[in-house]
Amino acid sequence: MRIVVPAGGIGGARFLRGLKATLGIVSGQESEAAITVIGNTGDDITLFGLRVCPDLDTVMYTLGGGIDDERGWGRADESFTVKEELAAYGMKPTWFGLGDRDTATHIVRSQMLAAGFPLSAVTEALCDRWRPGVRLLPMTDDQVETHVVVDGDEGPRAIHFQEWWIRHRAQLPARQIVSVGAEKAAPAPGVLEAVREADLVVLPPSNPVVSVGSILGVPGIREALEEAVVVGVSPIIGGAPVRGMADACLTAIGVETSARAVAEHYGPDLLDGWLVDEADAGVEADGIEVESRPLYMTDVDAAAAIARAAVDMGLRIKERRA
Repeated sequence: MRIVVPAGGIGGARFLRGLKATLGIVSGQESEAAITVIGNTGDDITLFGLRVCPDLDTVMYTLGGGIDDERGWGRADESFTVKEELAAYGMKPTWFGLGDRDTATHIVRSQMLAAGFPLSAVTEALCDRWRPGVRLLPMTDDQVETHVVVDGDEGPRAIHFQEWWIRHRAQLPARQIVSVGAEKAAPAPGVLEAVREADLVVLPPSNPVVSVGSILGVPGIREALEEAVVVGVSPIIGGAPVRGMADACLTAIGVETSARAVAEHYGPDLLDGWLVDEADAGVEADGIEVESRPLYMTDVDAAAAIARAAVDMGLRIKERRA
């Protein structure tokens, strides 16, 4: 069983933890199943001379046992002495909280990138320590950053997604969300090959606009996924995001915050199956099979049950087509 998961953020990482459990994948042990994660890099940002890749690190830490489970991001047992010292020097920005343990990861990454290694090779090297039990690939080795166009005092201005998301809590109405550099980017080595060789692709309950959407925006990735059997898990339950502020992102691109609307946003050319929560039972999307299950990932067992439902649905669709 070879499964590809385009993922970003906390929802994607926690779903992957459940998928590993349901497939019986244990880090450091041989397994008949294999998961390749295509990680979102649109959230990446350079701070204090360090290249920060939040979604790649969240997946790596979550699956490698180093995540702060309560927050869902950053390292467990974290301290923030460096952040406090930078603030004392008047260094900005102060709204992005780089933890001390987390900073070590960014230093290693930044030094390797400066030495000429591509992000995919750097990510593989970082995973040698964490042993996440999956193959973690960035969506591209090229620099792609998500920016948000908002209204300023002198007219529209673009700010980095992280500033909009963290500093402003997505409260500034967004005119447009732009994936800067995506049109010139190429899929990272191994990405298209993994999709072509996959038995199944699962879209986790990640942000459909700035996580999965950023991945789909890299030329060649969506086209490859459209040739595969793809099952998605809705990040929207009962008209609200399961976590975070995906509703603000959907509003920015003119999509209603509902399980049906997100499925239609992805479209039947991409999605073959769509899992919605029981609160959305009865939802229909033209050309897409829809099933309902409890979708709250309250713990690893709940995430594993959701992952099993997605895999089973995908295999049934694939068997019918065969």
